[in-house]
This record gives sequence, structure tokens and C-alpha cells, in this order.
Amino acid sequence: MSYSQRLARREVLKIVASAAAAPGLMAGCASAPADLAVADSGRSGAGPAGTPTDPVLVNPVIPWELTLSDTQLATLGVLCGLIIPADEKSPGADELGAQHFIDEWVSAPYNPMRQDRELVLAGIGWLHDESARRFGSDFGELDQAQYAAICDDICHEPDAQPGFEQAARFFDRIRALTMMAFYTTRQGRADLGYVGNVPLSQWDPPPIEALRHVGLD
Repeated sequence: MSYSQRLARREVLKIVASAAAAPGLMAGCASAPADLAVADSGRSGAGPAGTPTDPVLVNPVIPWELTLSDTQLATLGVLCGLIIPADEKSPGADELGAQHFIDEWVSAPYNPMRQDRELVLAGIGWLHDESARRFGSDFGELDQAQYAAICDDICHEPDAQPGFEQAARFFDRIRALTMMAFYTTRQGRADLGYVGNVPLSQWDPPPIEALRHVGLD
């Protein structure tokens, strides 16, 4: 199965995204690592401190410097657009800025993100080296067939050829981050068919049949 056959199927990504959003799968997030622990837990009534561990959610800002170069962002933009391309329902992940989300992610001053940064930087370098080796061109100058030829070799880690294992891990991580970025946008939620998180002009109580069903009538 080729890259274009495996990764262009947005339905598969929707299933994965839906599973990732299930509350049961997030149980492991209940205990954050030490470097993500919230500081000043005793603060009460003073409002958020506006720090990385106590952000102002109604006026979000990125409290750390973004570190990827324009060339690195362009490379990630190509990958994001290949992983979730535009279709008749919504823009592609690159058009919605998934590459900038990845920049914010790998620039964050937390250990898990630092580890991802090492993988992402190495993977971007590998793409440019592999493009030069195969086609004598920079990755950003390839055509769609050449992009697919490279991605076919790294889009599924168990099938990766010897020597391509780390590149396959890189692609797998970029795919996960791209999905995270895309499906948390308004357009991505609409593409997924998610109907929650929408303000209501009024709230109607549950119908009597529903209350009777749960013994609350």
C-alpha cells in the first residue's frame, strides 16, 4: 500500500482523532510529569499568574520563543499538507497552520517537547539530505511524485527499510502532531463532525422520557 493510499484517507485519521479524544484514553494525563507541575498551587482568588504553568486562558500567548527557521517551517508545511490535504470539506493542515503549532510544540521548555525537538530537527535534516541524494534537489523543490516517493519509505515504521527507522519515527510523530493541530481547529472539528463546544442561546432541560429512563422523574 502506497503513501497516497494510506495517508490520504481522512476517514482513518478521523477514527484515530475520535479515539484520542475519548476520556478513558486520557486517564494517563491525570498525573503530569514534574516539569509540567503547576506552580503556586496555593494561590486563591488572585487569577492566573500568566506564567507557562499558570496561563491566562482567555487571552492566550506563547510565553517562550519559537525556534524553527523559515526553511524548517516550510518543510513541515509540506508534510502537514501531505498528511491532511485540502478537500471539498476543509482546508489542508498546512493552510490551517499545523506547522506553526509544531513549532510552538517543539520550542516549549519541557522535557517531552525537547525530546520531540531532537527527533523533528533530525528528521527535517534527513528529508533535505535524502532529497539531494535521490533527486539532486532541495526538499522544498520536489514535485508531488517525488514527495510521495520519499514518504512511502517512512510513512509506516514497521515497513521502514533498514536505515530508515529514525526517519519513520519522525514521520509518525509529525503525523500525530499534525492531527492534533488540525482537529483542534474550528475547521478540523467541523470536518470531524464534532458538534460540541458551541454556545447555546438557551438551555432546555432533558425531556421527561430521558429523566424517567435514568430514574429522575
